[in-house]
Amino acid sequence: MSHVDLGYAQECESWEVDSYLFPSKIGGKPAWLDLQNLPSPERLQCENCHNPLVFLCQVYAPFEEDAANFHRTVFVFICRESKCCVRNSSCNVKAFRSSLPRRNEFYSFDPPEERRVAEFCPSRWTKLCSLCGCRGEKLCSKCKKVSYCSREHQVVDWKEGHKGECEGDASQRVSSKLFAQFEVVIEAEEVTEKRVDESEELDKYRQLERDGKTGTMKDLSDGDIEKCAVSDSDKVFTQFKERIGDNGEQILRYERGGAPLWIAREPTPESVPECEYCGAPRQFEFQIMPQILSVLHENELDVGILVVYTCSRSCTSGDNYKSEFVFKQDVALNNL
Repeated sequence: MSHVDLGYAQECESWEVDSYLFPSKIGGKPAWLDLQNLPSPERLQCENCHNPLVFLCQVYAPFEEDAANFHRTVFVFICRESKCCVRNSSCNVKAFRSSLPRRNEFYSFDPPEERRVAEFCPSRWTKLCSLCGCRGEKLCSKCKKVSYCSREHQVVDWKEGHKGECEGDASQRVSSKLFAQFEVVIEAEEVTEKRVDESEELDKYRQLERDGKTGTMKDLSDGDIEKCAVSDSDKVFTQFKERIGDNGEQILRYERGGAPLWIAREPTPESVPECEYCGAPRQFEFQIMPQILSVLHENELDVGILVVYTCSRSCTSGDNYKSEFVFKQDVALNNL
C-alpha cells in the first residue's frame, strides 16, 4: 500500500491561492506564510549567476502534532537562466521552510472561508517586489511607490510596463520572468501492481535450470547480451516510469519521512546535511516531478527531479524562513 500523496496542477483564480487560504501552488508569486520576516534578497540569489531566483512552488504541510507548526509551508525557488541549470547540480535551486502557531498576528484563529477577501494585503506587513513578490528593499526612484528586490527586476519591470504607469497605480501585470500560476491539489497515490516480483522470477529460473530447460550465455547473440546490459542500466528509470504510469500528470510526490522515487541510478546524496539551525537529521519530505515543466510551458530549463529534505523536528526558533536541502537528479544520459 502506498503512503504517498500526489500533487496535480489545477487552474485557479488568483485569490484562491492567497496566503490566508494556506495554499499549495506552483508559479506566480509566493503566497508567503509569515508575512513579515521574509528571506532577504541576498538569500534568494542563484549560486551560479547571483541573479534573483523566481518562485517555483510551495507545499502547505503542517505538523499536526506540534503547536508551533500548526501552519507550515515549504517554498522552492529556481533560476530562470538555462545556463545555470547544470546536470545533477542544485546550485540554481533553494528551499525555505516557514511555520506559525495557530494564534498569530497575520491570520484568523478560525479556519478561513473559501472566498475572496479584498482587504487582505500582505504589503501591510512588508514591502514586496512588484515583479516577483519577494522582499522588496529598493524603491522606484521616480514614483517612490513601487518596490523591488533587485536592480535586475526593476529594469525588467520598467521595460515590461512600469515606465508607462510610473505616475499612476501599479498594474496587475504578470511578468514574463514568472511561471504560470496553478493551485496544487493533493490526492492519495493508488498503485496498480504491475511490476515483476524478481525473487519469484529468480526461483522460476532456477527451477528451469534444474530441469535443464535454460540456455547459457554462449547461446545468446551479441544483441541479446546488449539488451540485457541496457535493461540492467535502465532499471531505475524503468521502475520510475512504471510507478508513475497510472498518474502521469503528477507534478509532486509527498511522503514525509519516506523515500524519493529516483529517476536514475546515480547520483544520489552521499549524505544529507543535518539541520544547521538545531542539528537534527533532515528527512525526505517531497519531490518535484519532471511534468511540472510541461505544465508551466517551460522549454529552457532541464530538470529530472528535485528532492527536498527538511528538518525532522521542523524546528521553529530563530529565522522563520529556514534554508532546507534540495537535491537535483537528472535523467541518465542513456535514457535521453
